[in-house]
Amino acid sequence: MSKIANAFAGGKAFIPFITCGDPDMETTAAAVRAAVSSGADLIELGIPFSDPTAEGPVIQGANIRALEGGATTDSVFGLVRELRRDVTVPLVFMTYANVVFSYGSERFISTCGELGIDGLILPDLPFEEKEEFLPLCRKYGVELISLIAPTSENRIAMIAREAEGFIYVVSSLGVTGVRSEIKTDLGAIVEVIRENTDVPCAIGFGISTPEQARRMAAISDGAIVGSAIIRLLEKHGKDAPPYIGEYVKSMKEAVAAANLN
Repeated sequence: MSKIANAFAGGKAFIPFITCGDPDMETTAAAVRAAVSSGADLIELGIPFSDPTAEGPVIQGANIRALEGGATTDSVFGLVRELRRDVTVPLVFMTYANVVFSYGSERFISTCGELGIDGLILPDLPFEEKEEFLPLCRKYGVELISLIAPTSENRIAMIAREAEGFIYVVSSLGVTGVRSEIKTDLGAIVEVIRENTDVPCAIGFGISTPEQARRMAAISDGAIVGSAIIRLLEKHGKDAPPYIGEYVKSMKEAVAAANLN
């Protein structure tokens, strides 16, 4: 079993997303550790990018703050090297294909493997073009995470059959951000996924409250939250990690309650 799949082995997983370098790398490291100590099963680390097309205004703002603060791909790698001294949960990068290309695909992915990055999510990489990166990911032991969106429709089964690590199910159309309600028929999407693979799936985009997290975890294998955590960083800055820890604890408890349903 891969390290990512193992994160789901103990029940429903809670996965926080944190933009690296917002407001600085020291705060990111403290936020990651607070999240892990509060029950996070896997951490998504965002590498800042100047044109994050899948992101709403909250995470766009985090990207801008991180880049203005001097965050670079190399400094993010340095952060991971430091985190891996004591953080053992799976770490997954979420970034854009251009970040990987501009760094040099093999150099980027081999460094991920060397530092202990377990997976890579590229929301702007079409499924049909994943061969650009998949051989390198396999070479260096980094799982290329597939996304399935409401628009995937007749491609859901095909994507699911070839998925590895976990499947990121996008809850709704549009960009990331907090939503008051999620109306997509996610149960039907997850049903098709289950018919075609044993790879776990987690739902993200728009989840912010414990009740939303519990409902999403009840129909899938876990919940992913980004914008609500970034709002805490935006509000509290360098003082945010304890607030993030409290928030993650409440969300993990809600996700774990879905195991009882």
